[in-house]
Amino acid sequence: MYKRLLLTAAIGGVLMGVAQAAPLVVGFSQIGSESGWRSAETKVAKQEAEKRGITLKIADAQQKQENQIKAVRSFIAQGVDAIFIAPVVATGWAPVLQEAKEAKIPVFLLDRMIEVNDPTLYTSVVASDSVHEGKVAGDWLVKDVAGKPCNVVELQGTVGASVAINRKKGFAEGIAAAENVKIVRSQSGDFTRSKGKEVMESFIKAEQNGKNICAVYSHNDDMAIGAIQAIKEAGLKPGSQIKVVSIDGVPDIFKAMMNGEANATVELTPDMAGPAFDALLALKKEGTQPPKFIQTESKLLLPDTAKQEFEMKKNMGY
Repeated sequence: MYKRLLLTAAIGGVLMGVAQAAPLVVGFSQIGSESGWRSAETKVAKQEAEKRGITLKIADAQQKQENQIKAVRSFIAQGVDAIFIAPVVATGWAPVLQEAKEAKIPVFLLDRMIEVNDPTLYTSVVASDSVHEGKVAGDWLVKDVAGKPCNVVELQGTVGASVAINRKKGFAEGIAAAENVKIVRSQSGDFTRSKGKEVMESFIKAEQNGKNICAVYSHNDDMAIGAIQAIKEAGLKPGSQIKVVSIDGVPDIFKAMMNGEANATVELTPDMAGPAFDALLALKKEGTQPPKFIQTESKLLLPDTAKQEFEMKKNMGY
């Protein structure tokens, strides 16, 4: 009888150890795959989860907030260990995040901010400083045109998205002191190539068939690629007759630079999940509360390193 009790206790201990070793489960509400950068973010998230032995469940929202809210509620019902959200827009999150809080599920925001009155509704944000990204782009353009008059058309991201609001704000700050540089037209291209091309076509028609445009500033590279197509189809030369500056650092923008069709991009790393996983593990294993904002690096990249950057991104599996 005594031996049987010992055996039962031993088996129980093994089972408890197995239970303790069970992998963390994270639900990730991803915006969609509207751009090369977004697809890379999803791919890197899968790779980083696998490295750490974390089970990652991804829900593609197809750029609709209502789909994201449904996904978050589904993750709550499943009792996941944490929820990651790349929010399509900044507002309208409080009710579902309150549900996550009541379920004691930490929420991490990736690459975008949200607007809520109660900051305890989310644990941490992993993102770049998107105001800084826009300012870097604006500073580069002011320096590049060197005092010459420059009318800029702006391709904005999704209306209401924090990153679009901030990249617009930062660029405006970057050109504020330069009276020779001004934005003459600004419209959303919804972060997609097709919409970027469509909006750029309308800009060209409205501005003397493009003759009145010095540069296009795009909130992401994919819209910039669409704009480059529109510029070429209008019989103009992107990169020279119309300068192209954008943000993200996806492979195709480096291809465009190598062809002389783009001038600058501000790189945004797609690895938002890696730092979030590390913060989550520290929280779960050590009880260490992560910083409210975990900032990732942003840097200006120019044609002189385009070939090197293209090869690097290709090797990363973009």
